[in-house]
Amino acid sequence: MNKRCGLLCAAFLLAYSTAWAQSATLRREPGRLVVVGHAGSGFFRPFNTFNPLPPSSLRSELKALRDGAEGLEVDLQLSQDSVPVLYHDVTLNTMTKTGRGCTNEHPAAALTRLRYQGGWPYDWLQHERIITFDTLLARLARRPGFPYLHLDLHEDLPCLSPGQRLVHSAALARQLVRLLQRYHVPADRVLFVSDQVPTLQRLRRLWPAAPQGYEITRDFAPNLREARRLNVDAVVLNTRLTTPANVGQAHALGLAVVTFGARSKARIREVVTAAPDAYEVDNVSKLRRVLARPRPSAAPDPAWQSLAR
Repeated sequence: MNKRCGLLCAAFLLAYSTAWAQSATLRREPGRLVVVGHAGSGFFRPFNTFNPLPPSSLRSELKALRDGAEGLEVDLQLSQDSVPVLYHDVTLNTMTKTGRGCTNEHPAAALTRLRYQGGWPYDWLQHERIITFDTLLARLARRPGFPYLHLDLHEDLPCLSPGQRLVHSAALARQLVRLLQRYHVPADRVLFVSDQVPTLQRLRRLWPAAPQGYEITRDFAPNLREARRLNVDAVVLNTRLTTPANVGQAHALGLAVVTFGARSKARIREVVTAAPDAYEVDNVSKLRRVLARPRPSAAPDPAWQSLAR
């Protein structure tokens, strides 16, 4: 009996220490907030820093790195033939010229032929198409090291029945882990983000070393308890919930805090004062100015240069 108890206690301590170590890799001292490009360079913007690039498009992600992002938030969905692709909206109707329905209804070869559409004046300045996650990783692999990758899993697609969603989510998790490991992306550079409990549990089994973030956009207190119960490494909050009190509660439980959103300098400053550990911001340059971090040197980026040719 004592031997069995000893083994169980050892297993518990190992699991606890692993989870704590993963959380520690995400936690940052105040002022050392990690700058992450939200969907790359954010969303189409007519003013408050004009942005003609579609969210989670290749140019948008690479531009965020050129502007000084240390990490990228990437919206991921699964094609009909189980290929992870970058796309933000729940249907193709809203952001592509000719696409209809959901990503899961089309093979990857068809999805990657679809052009983004933002309307006037954006389409004068952008000619982006949907890309696969493989394409993004291949571009990033040309760099000296991988940026932080916050992978936002889009699973609740309207074209899927509840039963199909479970199968879809399981396939998405498997394919993402397979690709990340194939490109030798370090586990501590990855954060899986989801609000689906079965998905987070499955990812923990597939890749125990990779940190996980539980997304909370409402009902902070009960969802914070759920995050603690799930033993995730971080909570991912919208800017409305990113308050000093909420951040303090999460930190007290050993959870890192990632926030996303906001565009104006005043709102960005307000979010920064709450002291999150990472900020998925729509305007990387503006956040760097708020943090008084100098603009990075314009070192040549082979991935960006290959797109410009």
